[in-house]
Amino acid sequence: MKVSRRTLLGASALGTAAIAAPWVARAQSAEFTYKYANNLPVAHPMNQRAKEMADAIKAETNGRVEIQIFPSNQLGSDTDMLSQLRSGGIEFFTLSGLILSTLVPAASINGIGFAFPDYPSVWKAMDGDLGQYVRNQIAKANLVAMEKIWDNGFRQTTSSTKPIQGPEDLKGFKIRVPVSPLWTSMYKAFDSAPASINFSEVYTALQTKVVDGQENPLAIIATAKLYE
Repeated sequence: MKVSRRTLLGASALGTAAIAAPWVARAQSAEFTYKYANNLPVAHPMNQRAKEMADAIKAETNGRVEIQIFPSNQLGSDTDMLSQLRSGGIEFFTLSGLILSTLVPAASINGIGFAFPDYPSVWKAMDGDLGQYVRNQIAKANLVAMEKIWDNGFRQTTSSTKPIQGPEDLKGFKIRVPVSPLWTSMYKAFDSAPASINFSEVYTALQTKVVDGQENPLAIIATAKLYE
């Protein structure tokens, strides 16, 4: 075949059109779309990984499966989102076992204060028989718990009024706690003044001095800017 300027340009144009076509074609909606909600800031490591997960799933299913991520309590408070999960309004929800314990009491067991001295003890329990027991209890509430839980870290207490160095410093201390009977009773045992507040309202509660402190893992304290 004799290659002329015209045939070369024609072939190039055809090749370019074939490559460019996907960019101008009408977008195809996903066959399956799921909502994944949580209460953590978008900058939190969990949401960063969740974004990578959602992108990978969409790519590997050729766009058939799309997971929409709603961070920072965009779909409501923790208790609101738990209700939405149960009603089918959202498909996936990452939450503290302390919140879930309002529905499944056994879910609070990993939140018992000072029960675990270190990480090896935590994972031995939660990856073992204890974790399986909790998942079985969750299943009885018609919810499905993933086999592995994500690492949120040990909880740390912050204060805007004084250093908290021991149990005696908690006496009379106004502290925000999750909406959990277990956490409320623990701080009452320290003679504190615990206030059950959903995470979406913690920043404002600290700013307006409704409470003088809170307790959360370091990653949450940093990404939610609870130190301000």
